[in-house]
Amino acid sequence: MRRIILSHMENQRFLEQELAMWKHICHVAPIGFLYVDRENHLIRCNPKACQLLDIQQCQHIPPRLLLELVRSYELDQLIEQTRKVGQHCEREWIFHPVSAEQAILSQQQPRPMRGYGLPLADGAVGVFLENRQEATLLAQQRDRWTSDVAHELKTPLTSIRLVAETLQTRLEPPLRTWVDRLLHETIRLSGLVQDLLDLSHLQASPTARLTKQPVDLVKLIQSAWQSLEPLARKKNLQLHYSGPSSLVILADEPRLHRVLLNVFDNSIKYSSPEQEIRVCMGLTANTTSTTQQVHLEVIDAGPGFPESALPHVFERFYQADPSRTRSGYELGMARQPDSSPPSSSEPAALMNSSCGLGLAIVRQIVEAHQGSVTAGNHPATGGAWLQIFLPWKPSEAVSLESVT
Repeated sequence: MRRIILSHMENQRFLEQELAMWKHICHVAPIGFLYVDRENHLIRCNPKACQLLDIQQCQHIPPRLLLELVRSYELDQLIEQTRKVGQHCEREWIFHPVSAEQAILSQQQPRPMRGYGLPLADGAVGVFLENRQEATLLAQQRDRWTSDVAHELKTPLTSIRLVAETLQTRLEPPLRTWVDRLLHETIRLSGLVQDLLDLSHLQASPTARLTKQPVDLVKLIQSAWQSLEPLARKKNLQLHYSGPSSLVILADEPRLHRVLLNVFDNSIKYSSPEQEIRVCMGLTANTTSTTQQVHLEVIDAGPGFPESALPHVFERFYQADPSRTRSGYELGMARQPDSSPPSSSEPAALMNSSCGLGLAIVRQIVEAHQGSVTAGNHPATGGAWLQIFLPWKPSEAVSLESVT
């Protein structure tokens, strides 16, 4: 019996040491931590969390409603979502400190935050908080530098293109092939520069650069597909559309046309020959309000996105598989003398090899329309599955007659 008691005491001492160690780690950790019970009372938080959330007293706080200490709708939503789904959840937002003292409020600056919610026993939730201020500043500096470089490259590329077009009509056929190649690469680089400038303009003032008017999405889908039909015809790909015969929203038509071009170009590029690309469209309930929204799905017949790439597909210059997205020119592979470069009259997508900007532009334009876009792999086909959500009002509708 004495041996059992000693063993029990030893185990208890070990557990107490473990608990003290983890408490110390949590206390000195460079990221914030909150422990919230099932009634949303804040039971425990470390000094870093108090600093990030501007909680004035972080030590020996009696259990209080989190709402009394921190006014953050996004943090509340993260906790509720984690509790509801019962698994790890992640959310990013801009935290705006709110204090009862106006003097303190005027000195506090909004800061970007990232929260990780972890479900615990009895409905409790643990939240790790990360300050994203430095990462945001670095991203802004990178984007500003990229935009500056694009501005500097635009004029010389235009000059090179003009010279190449002039030489194209004055050289003998054996030499014209090299000028054709130069012109092809110049057009591709000019397209890349224009994409960078478009992204920079959209990020600087997302809504100010939109010219909204009634747009029939069904006709826009047909128009975008027709623009890329030469690409689809090479692989004998078909477009299968299901949805209303007409659906009108208030949007910037050229921008949305660009969205569809980029999405279809990706789908055509990675779909296997003799397949079909599915486009489904309809209205669905908005999860954040009582209104409805347009739900547009594009499902290709390709291998889908690698799981590791899904969180990054909308980032600038991100390529899940660079070897699949570079043409022979980009790899330094010379053409045979008897082969002809692509004609400048071909669709823009033919002239521009993938550079990891297409889906970044898609996200920027969709978000400028107060919408959202997600990427995944379709559970039935395994192909890439892009879902675009756009705001819609009944007054914008013309017809919702379903077609098959």
